[in-house]
Formats: sequence, C-alpha cells, structure tokens
Amino acid sequence: MKLQRMNRRALALGALAVSGALALTACGSDDTGGGADGGSSNAAAPSNVKCDDASGQVLADGSSAQKNAVDAWVKQFSAACKVEINYKAGGSGAGVTAFTQGQVPWAGSDSALKPEEVEASKKVCSGGQGIDLPMVGGPIAVGYNVPGVDKLVLDSATIAKIFDSKITNWNDPAIAKLNPDAKLPNLKIQAFHRSDESGTTDNFTKYLIATAKKDFPYEGGKAWQAKGGQSAPQSSGVAAQVKQTAGAIGYFELSYAKDGIKTVAIDTGAAEPVAATVENATKAIADAKVVGTGKDLALKLNYETKADGAYPMVLVTYEIVCDKGNKAETLPAVKAFLRYAASEDGQKILAENDYAPMPEDIIAKVRTTVESLS
Repeated sequence: MKLQRMNRRALALGALAVSGALALTACGSDDTGGGADGGSSNAAAPSNVKCDDASGQVLADGSSAQKNAVDAWVKQFSAACKVEINYKAGGSGAGVTAFTQGQVPWAGSDSALKPEEVEASKKVCSGGQGIDLPMVGGPIAVGYNVPGVDKLVLDSATIAKIFDSKITNWNDPAIAKLNPDAKLPNLKIQAFHRSDESGTTDNFTKYLIATAKKDFPYEGGKAWQAKGGQSAPQSSGVAAQVKQTAGAIGYFELSYAKDGIKTVAIDTGAAEPVAATVENATKAIADAKVVGTGKDLALKLNYETKADGAYPMVLVTYEIVCDKGNKAETLPAVKAFLRYAASEDGQKILAENDYAPMPEDIIAKVRTTVESLS
C-alpha cells in the first residue's frame, strides 16, 4: 500500500512537471504569457513575441495617423511582455520635438527627419543619431459628407482648388465634369485641415504639389499653408468634423474613415479612378525608393504614379529612434516592441486595421536595423 501511494505521488508530480513544461513552451522562452485581453481564456497572447528583458513603462508620442495601428500592436505586445506602452499620438511635429528633446525614447512621424532634426537628435542619442524606420503605410483618404452623393471622383487639381478655397460649392462645374452621374447639391464646401503640425498634412500637400503645383502654389510641410478652410486637431478631429458637418471634406488616414464616412476615388490618369484601399496603397508604396543613408531608411514616394490600381496619396509612418545611445532603462522595451511591430505578425495586424504593410524588401531592412539598436 505504501509503495502504491508513492507510485501515485510520483505519477502526479511527473504530470505536473510535464504540464509546467508545456505551459512554458506555449509562452516561448522570452514570453511571460498572458492573454491578449488581459488574460482572457479566449484570446491567447502571441507566442512568438521576443520580450528579452523588457519591462516597465514606455512613453511615446507622434503621428496620430498610426494610432490605431499602435493600439493594435500594444494590445498584443503588452499581453505577451507585460510592458506598458503609452502612445500619446499628439501629431508628428509634437512627436519629433519630444524625441529630439529627450522626452520620449521613440516617436512616430509621417515625415522623415529633416537634417536639422537629425542634428538635434545627436544631443540625446549618445554617440549616435535619430533614424527613420518605415513601419506603417496607408492611403490618405479624402473623406466627404455630401447628402445624396454616395460616390465621388476628384482629380488632384480639383482637390487642390477645394482646399485652397478656389472651389467653394459642391455643384461647381469642375466637380460636375468629373461626376456626370452624381446629383451634386447647391451646398457650400466646408474644407477641414489639421490644426496641429502633421505628417499627414505634409504628405497630403506633397501629393498636391507634385501633381497640381499650378493650383497649389505652396512649399508644403507639416503646418497647413493654404487659404481658408477650417481646422481640427489630429486625424480623429478632422474625421469627426467631416462626419458631423454637411458639405464637409477633409483628409485623414484610411483607418479613420469609419462609421459611414465616404471617401473620394482619385482620377490619376489611369484606366479607372482609384479608390482609397489598403491594396491600392500597397501598390503605390512598392514603388518607393530608400533614400536614407547608413541605418536611416527614409523613403521617397512616387506621388505621380498613373499605374492602374495604384492609389497615389499615401503616407509612410516612421518610428524614430536612436541608432546608438538609447537609454539603458528603455532600450529593451523599445527594441522588443519595434521587433514585434516589424515582425510578420505585427505587419499582418496592419492590414486587419486598414493600414498597408511595408513591402517585404523594405521591412526586411527594418528588422535588421532594429536588432542593431544599442
């Protein structure tokens, strides 16, 4: 009897050991486990997230265009690594300023760092400098709210005139010519632009300058320069104004075109007008060229593409980080988070949230660079 009790005890301990080993295997060697919904049983955390020594809290700021993507990444990453990521999304300008002033270890920007910003970053990147890592892509949607108009086609010249207050009514002949089957109302156009410095504004105006310079005679940049119109903060603010204002039109990342906001198809000169979709944006981003030097992976986009199905009004959001000289207390968490964002799973999440994943040749370079951060 004593021997039988000992055997039963040994078997129980053995089963417990096997169960524990299986649990560790399921979590991965660097994974602390947990569910994607705070430990819920119906949503397991990603098993391939490499946490390393990541822990604690990380504060970041920048592009509001990528906020929905960052939120999706954070949900998965934090469940696996138990690191708290607080992304403020105050706009690209605010993010770059916070980074160059040493307030955040990484920032998001829809525009690559300017030479003076790289120089400023050297003060906070001990022995290094800030670099641009292209991580999120997507179309800049032109959303509109015109009662009775379910489909709308515009070209770059017409968009430029609308946002420069040269076309002020929805039944304008220029709009009617592009939309012969639409019943355009006699309604005043309410054009909304960003009130904060924004990489979305920068890319939106780069497109207009590249394709309709005559109708948009401005230098461009993160700050809005055209005449008239109304302003709202962040992509969410512009989208909210478009949704609630009859006659409104505005620009924002496609993921903000929710809850019934309709988007413009662009007449680029291709066989058919091109809709703002993830797939169409990816076709345009694939034509981008890496123009950064060293570990910097800044891209040059082709806004003038006329390829069938290529939506030209795109942006790429960069995660800005020090190549060397990152703070020791935040480096493990930042590196682990960026590794996940650039991973196959991290990029897959983008498409699920109306963003465009980076082309494989570009994201492969990003992954290599992330591993070299120090």
